[in-house]
Amino acid sequence: MPSLLITGANRGIGLELCRQCLEQGWTVFATCRQPEKAKALLSLQDKATELSVYALDVRNSEQLEGLQSVIGSQPIDVLFNNAAVYAEEASQFGHCDEDAWKEAVAVNLLAPMKMMECFVDNVARSEMKVIANLSSKMGSMADNRSGGSYAYRATKAALNAVTVSAAQDLKHRDIIVMVLHPGWVRTDMGGPQGELSVEQSVSRLLELIHRADKSDSGKFLDIDGTEIPW
Repeated sequence: MPSLLITGANRGIGLELCRQCLEQGWTVFATCRQPEKAKALLSLQDKATELSVYALDVRNSEQLEGLQSVIGSQPIDVLFNNAAVYAEEASQFGHCDEDAWKEAVAVNLLAPMKMMECFVDNVARSEMKVIANLSSKMGSMADNRSGGSYAYRATKAALNAVTVSAAQDLKHRDIIVMVLHPGWVRTDMGGPQGELSVEQSVSRLLELIHRADKSDSGKFLDIDGTEIPW
């Protein structure tokens, strides 16, 4: 059965992705900053021997190296870069806090890049060979009609660019590298007015991943499989 390595697995989309993959018989390597406080994730672990939970602050190079050592040479069918911050303090013109910007760059951009670099060999050893970077329509410059959300938009747009480059660089290894938009989801970040439940969003994301082929590599895909303009 396939295997998943995911960041930000303690809540929202990350947690639900773990749950649905486990239901489908996947092996799941789940990471989050403070596993001891991730009660819902630990509850899943109590019921599923296929779930392993690891402490990982995606900004912490030592923890990343430790995870790399633990995973070793195990194949990873899907590397799913999910962890992200909104950076509220860097969202409004004239009120952009420098520290908030630095955190957004570290978590939303540099961390997915490092995860890809650290685990590319594991992905290459797998059957599916998929790297999925969770972005957002808010990273689309063509779709930006409301302004604001400066750090979040900028770092997601940069993640999109990184993904396209990785898709080109890893083409010779038959690795599919995709940017996915989860829809407007009812999560802590998306808010209660979201159009989709977490369960609906993750179900559709998994459909995109299952049917992905080389033609999808380097694409920015909406939840319904259509391409989003950059």
